[in-house]
Amino acid sequence: MDSLALHYHQRTKYSPETIAANSRGLNFAEQPIPFKEYPVGQRYDLKPYLHPQPQESRPRDWRLWQRLSQLFFCTYGVTAKMVTLMGPPVFLRAAPSAGGLYPAEVYLLSRGTESLPAGLYNYQVQDHTLIRFWDQNIWPDLEQCCFQHPALGMVDYAIVTSAVFFRSAWRYQDRAYRRIFLDTGHLLGNLEIAGALTGFRPCLIAGFQDQGINELMYFEPTQEGVVSIMPLIDQEQQHPRHCSGFTALPSEMHPTYNFVEDGELLAYLHRATMIKTRMKAEQSSPSNLDDKYNFPFCTKIAMATTPIPFNTGLRGLAQTLGKRRSTRAYTGADLTLEEVRSLLHFTYQPQDYTDLGLDPDPDYCDLNLLETFIVVSGVEGLDAGCYYYAPKAQELRQIRFKNFRRELHFLCLGQDLGRDAAVVVFHTADLKRAVQTYGDRAYRYLHLDAGHLGQRLNLAAIYLDLGVSGIGGFFDDQVNEVLGIPTDEAVIYITTLGRPRRG
Repeated sequence: MDSLALHYHQRTKYSPETIAANSRGLNFAEQPIPFKEYPVGQRYDLKPYLHPQPQESRPRDWRLWQRLSQLFFCTYGVTAKMVTLMGPPVFLRAAPSAGGLYPAEVYLLSRGTESLPAGLYNYQVQDHTLIRFWDQNIWPDLEQCCFQHPALGMVDYAIVTSAVFFRSAWRYQDRAYRRIFLDTGHLLGNLEIAGALTGFRPCLIAGFQDQGINELMYFEPTQEGVVSIMPLIDQEQQHPRHCSGFTALPSEMHPTYNFVEDGELLAYLHRATMIKTRMKAEQSSPSNLDDKYNFPFCTKIAMATTPIPFNTGLRGLAQTLGKRRSTRAYTGADLTLEEVRSLLHFTYQPQDYTDLGLDPDPDYCDLNLLETFIVVSGVEGLDAGCYYYAPKAQELRQIRFKNFRRELHFLCLGQDLGRDAAVVVFHTADLKRAVQTYGDRAYRYLHLDAGHLGQRLNLAAIYLDLGVSGIGGFFDDQVNEVLGIPTDEAVIYITTLGRPRRG
């Protein structure tokens, strides 16, 4: 059965025959500013709390402000300023974004405490401040929009992320919807780590009543929409690490839909994926089942290994968050098999990192819907070819024997990153099965989860002094044909990994 999400995916595919016709020159006079400004509101400066203060000069609530300051900075803070030839400088952030467009905005919602009065706060990225732009008790409305999620009954604060659609659509047009949710997934990956650093456990709510929460946030729905809501469970207040409650809820599935012109498809899909009333999701494949693909007579390589030590533990991870950069070029040199094992281990085996203080079961929408395929071009001790990664068995299962460097260069739209990378990771999903489970909203969930996994790959690679870069633009159908990936697996995201070319 077709659905609007499948129609959108088909309409926004890149192909060698159509990509030139679909491309258009960018009007830099219309380039959106990647920062939101509120002309009125009370401002709270977070910068002083990034640095130690003498015990005697600390205010009573200094610890809370220190934690919030670090939480926002490690999640989405500005880590560098890059001068450009055209337009304003790019302020690089802790989380990567396609084209440096940063469509996500981050908000803090307070139930009302002595330090943070009830209301709505926007994180002002440029100057690392919070601005309270609405000062009323919004918590009952928030709980109603989240269908009385139990986590909201036990916390004082919640993080809300939104998408300012045109920031990404300016460059990527209708396909921007994919990138917006991948970018937010990167941000969620950072927030998971930042929460562990600061004693907060973010509890992801990706299923909510959209119209109500957008009205609560005073958004113009054609321009900005809520993407995720995360109550912050305070571990320093002895709250339990986990709470019962849903993460993802289904929307309607639209087997019939109107045809809309190019340029209108993004907004049309977003409206169609909104939840109006709570519905029960069909059960996806239980997480305790075997890995999906077990090809007969294929070569299998064990990938289990010891956890990355991160030296100083969470402090080492905090330093990694601050120096993360997307690699612009690779040398083409090989990685070691143990490096690849470590990359996959940190990404897919979080239960082995509890000694570092990380959550053994971080929140995703539904990882059972995503699969991972890995193309090896240069790994010592590993044949070149395409492999399926089985996370439960912790092994690679070979699909095809071949060096795909030339093909990867083509599949990644001629980007040298694909050709020169040692390893290219493909996150895929059976879209029809996902839509049967969550309706058309499944498209949001798949990209959020793929971005989250991609950010874990990012952080592991940077810590290991490797290069890493995500790719959201590729020839969709040709990936399956060339690499031998089953045809019912739609490619959601690509991450390239290799030796970075320096200087």
